[in-house]
Amino acid sequence: MWCGSSSSPASTGGVRGRWSSTHRGRAIDYPEVSPFQAGLACRCPRCGRGPLYTGFLTVRDRCEACGLDLSAQDSGDGPAALIILVLGFAVVGVAIWVELSFAPPYWVHVALWPPIILAATVTLLRPLKAFLIAQQFRHRRGEFDERG
Repeated sequence: MWCGSSSSPASTGGVRGRWSSTHRGRAIDYPEVSPFQAGLACRCPRCGRGPLYTGFLTVRDRCEACGLDLSAQDSGDGPAALIILVLGFAVVGVAIWVELSFAPPYWVHVALWPPIILAATVTLLRPLKAFLIAQQFRHRRGEFDERG
């Protein structure tokens, strides 16, 4: 017996493919942009062309290419928390392995790990924040202002 519920990918994971919006009174079709591509390139989650940031982590008010309003987006502490968890787990694991395998003096740990952690954090923060913004756009499109 059919109950009217659907578990299809389009119903549970968002519709994929092309979708329409209006920009300056014209209907425009936008191809689906992968959140991974938009995140790694730090580009607009709707069109994949306009740069997402004006500074290091300051999100633009509007996309320069398609006019998507990005001023209300908020990735919160998600990128920082995820980096702390993943990077902390990886660095502590490698530091323990280095200690047990090579037994270096403690100054080696003090000199080695802080620059590695800092470089990895700075490298991962922008794309991870852009990825989370793209995920928000993909799953909550209606909350983004698409009037252009």
